[in-house]
Amino acid sequence: MNARVFDDRPCFLGEGPLWHPLRQQLFWFDIINKKLLTQARGAKKSWDFDFIVSAAGWVDHGTLLIGSENGFLKFDIETGTHSHLADVEANNQDTRSNDGRADPWGGFWLGTMGKKAENEAGSIYRYYKGKVERLFTGITITNAICFTPDRQFAYFADTEIGIVNRVALDPHTGAPTGQPEVFLDLSGEGLNPDGAVVDANGVIWIAQWGAGRVAAYDSAGRFVREIAIGAPHSSCPAFGGDNLTTLFCTSAQQGMTVAQLEAHPLAGQVFCAPDIAKGQQEHQVIL
Repeated sequence: MNARVFDDRPCFLGEGPLWHPLRQQLFWFDIINKKLLTQARGAKKSWDFDFIVSAAGWVDHGTLLIGSENGFLKFDIETGTHSHLADVEANNQDTRSNDGRADPWGGFWLGTMGKKAENEAGSIYRYYKGKVERLFTGITITNAICFTPDRQFAYFADTEIGIVNRVALDPHTGAPTGQPEVFLDLSGEGLNPDGAVVDANGVIWIAQWGAGRVAAYDSAGRFVREIAIGAPHSSCPAFGGDNLTTLFCTSAQQGMTVAQLEAHPLAGQVFCAPDIAKGQQEHQVIL
C-alpha cells in the first residue's frame, strides 16, 4: 500500500510526529531548521526556535514537553512560548537531541547523537517526575524509541549499525530492568531503522531511512508488511486520526543530491495512510 501526502511543506529533516489525542492534531519537527510544525483540519502553523528541537509529548490540551539540544522544555501551544525544565547535555555543543517518545508511566525518553553523527556519541535519557536519568550510552544515531502496549518492553535503535534493541521494563516505575537485547538486526539487508511506533496489537512499525517505507514486524521479529512512502528517506511514523488507525510518516531531504531531489519531489513532506492498524494513544507526560 502507498501513503499519500498529508502536508506538503518540505522539511530538510522531518522527524518526531506526535498525534495529540485531546486536540486531534499532528505535530512534527524539522530538526535542522529548528522548527515545530502542525496541521489541524487543513490549517497549517509552525514555530521557529533558536536551537534544535526534535521530539515531543503531550502534557495537557495546551502544553507539550519538547526535547531539544539543550534538554527538556515546556511549550505553550497557544502562545508559542516555552520554559526550561531540565538540562540534557546542555554544555556539549557537539551533540543534539534526536528521537523521543513518552512512556506509559508518564516519563519521556529522549535520544541524543553527534551533530555530525560521530561514532557512539549518543545516549538515551529519561525525564521522569522532574528528574533526568541517563539510561544508555555509546549509540551513534538514537532512534525507534517506543513501548509495547503490555508495558513490558521498550525498543530503541542505532540507525548507524542497523540494530533495533529491546529492553525489559519495571512494571511499577517503567525503568529498564536489565541490559538491552538485539530484537532485529537489519544490517544484513542493508536497512537503516529510523523512528518507530508500536501499535495496539504489539506490532512495531519502523521507518527505514533510504528505503522509502515503513515496515511492520511482529513481537517475534517477523516481517509482516510494508507501507510505501513517496520519498526515499522515510524517517518516523505515528498513529493518529479517527480511531488512531491512520499511519503518518515524516520524511527528509537530508543527504539527497540535486538530481535525487528532482527525481523525488515529495521528499521532506509528511505522508499518511488510512485504515492501516489500530495504534496506541500517545501517553501523557507527567511533569
